[in-house]
Amino acid sequence: MPRASADDLRLRFWRNPLRLAVSGSLWHSAGFLLAYVFVTGWVLFSVAFTASVAAACLAITIAGFPLLAGAAGVVRGCANAERARLRPVFTEPVRGRYQPVTRKGIVAQASTRWKDRATWRDVAYLVGLWAPLFILDTVVLTVWLTLLGGITTPVWYRFIGNTFSGHTVHGIQLGYFPNGPGAADSWGVYVDTLPKALLTAAVCLVGFLAFNYVLVATARAHARVARAVLRAPEDPLAAAKDVLAHPGPLQSLTP
Repeated sequence: MPRASADDLRLRFWRNPLRLAVSGSLWHSAGFLLAYVFVTGWVLFSVAFTASVAAACLAITIAGFPLLAGAAGVVRGCANAERARLRPVFTEPVRGRYQPVTRKGIVAQASTRWKDRATWRDVAYLVGLWAPLFILDTVVLTVWLTLLGGITTPVWYRFIGNTFSGHTVHGIQLGYFPNGPGAADSWGVYVDTLPKALLTAAVCLVGFLAFNYVLVATARAHARVARAVLRAPEDPLAAAKDVLAHPGPLQSLTP
């Protein structure tokens, strides 16, 4: 059985590593991180960063106000795209809340949108947090994919060729072999036989089953950070407003 979760994350841990390896939680976590590293992360960062910088550079001119209003809309669109990507991860959708523009004119639109803290929270996630999240996700995915590929070593190790002093030796270098396997200045394991390949696959399998927890934990942490920054801040007066908006337990005194 999965561990009880304190929040509404769909990415759950399983005590049994074999159960986790075949669960949707693992592969949804991998897909969530892969999409951020290879598509959404750098694309949304590039769009939001370019729009914000271009608008800021022209903000000193009259023509800069339409760009400022447009840049705020672009940033909001990028943030909404990331909120949409979080929908399969949480049981409840992540929604933002922006200040409405109550005055007419492009100056009022630009001023209202860029004075809104929600816009700056979007910029903080899309631009400010891109580098640490990208590095973390990339490192974890690299290790995970390496272990996953290592499980299949017996299938493809013999097709890898390495040239040493004009001679080609087939196998996988797991270490430092400047002059080929067996040389005095080499260290590590040179996988060039089926028993070595099977041993490598077994070690990678154990590492893969253990590292799955790291992958899921990384996806959960990334999703929590995204939700904390992109969702609408809680209203401290929400409880009082709810009491005033709904009738209490006492019946009306009006006959």
